[in-house]
Amino acid sequence: MARFSNKVVAITGAAGNLGRAVTARFASEDATLVVIDRDAERAAALAGELPGDHLGIAVDLLDEAAVKTALASAAGRIGTIDVAVALAGGFDMGPPVHETEAEVWERMHRLNIGTLLPLLAAVTPGMIAQGSGKIVTVGAHAALKGVAGMGAYCAAKSAVMRATESASAELRGKGINVNCVLPTILDTPQNRAAMPKADPGKWVALDDLAAAIAFLASGDARAVHGALLPVTGLS
Repeated sequence: MARFSNKVVAITGAAGNLGRAVTARFASEDATLVVIDRDAERAAALAGELPGDHLGIAVDLLDEAAVKTALASAAGRIGTIDVAVALAGGFDMGPPVHETEAEVWERMHRLNIGTLLPLLAAVTPGMIAQGSGKIVTVGAHAALKGVAGMGAYCAAKSAVMRATESASAELRGKGINVNCVLPTILDTPQNRAAMPKADPGKWVALDDLAAAIAFLASGDARAVHGALLPVTGLS
């Protein structure tokens, strides 16, 4: 099924574990990809590995002006961005809230909501102009409430979730769907190494999360606005 034929899909954090699964999913459905990573060689290599004709670009996602310039250039080369998938982010366990230093709060904020907002600023005007678009963000199931040892992370992902809901309320009348996936533990090599006694069969397979993201980015989800979609596996 080629739900993304003639669609341009921009994906941040594309060269990471989840990013590779998501880019492969969209490429398999005939999307034209803008593969975004901090490392130019890694972005170009991934774009070249995928079936089809794709563009790899490197940009600092915390630099709004640079993100706007890079994505405007990409759009000029391969067309207006129809779908934006914001995978870039980060996670760290931390000390109790009362012992968490300001830099830890700021780092989680930069990695999660800080990398999202410049992307939204760059892609939304073009989507408004064409009267259609899909934006998918990544929150966290854990951030539905505060969790011990995860205060800074939960706060940052909660900000992603609230920004998603607000953007959806603002853009749904303009033909743009904005939704969020809420995964639990992902089955990655790093998580297996960190938790050797756990059962990864209960975690979320990367391909399964990629499928949920592709659904929200497709016409099948045209009636879905502002959703926080739990993707929990058996965890």
